[in-house]
Amino acid sequence: MKIDTEIRHVTKPGVNIFLELGFAPAEAERLQTTSHKQISDTQMLKQQLMKELSTWIIEHHLKQAEAAKILMISRPRVSDIVNQKTTKFTIDTLVEMLSRIGKPVKLV
Repeated sequence: MKIDTEIRHVTKPGVNIFLELGFAPAEAERLQTTSHKQISDTQMLKQQLMKELSTWIIEHHLKQAEAAKILMISRPRVSDIVNQKTTKFTIDTLVEMLSRIGKPVKLV
């Protein structure tokens, strides 16, 4: 069985994908605005969680290898946290790491 992997369309950067999917202009604008807000909110939340982890590492004078062992992740992943590489983590993963160090997360 052959899997179809042909690319049929590429959306250009900055184009409203919802318009391209056939939504009415007003609905496409609303959907795009909503999705941008959700993306921004997620990014901000990840940054806050990473900041908590980074602060904990600094306050405990831990080397990245030591923090990695405690957080149960690789040393390069600690570097990603310290350098705020939010795209490399899910919110769940960050919450789980905070839980491992005794910092439960409460969303308000």
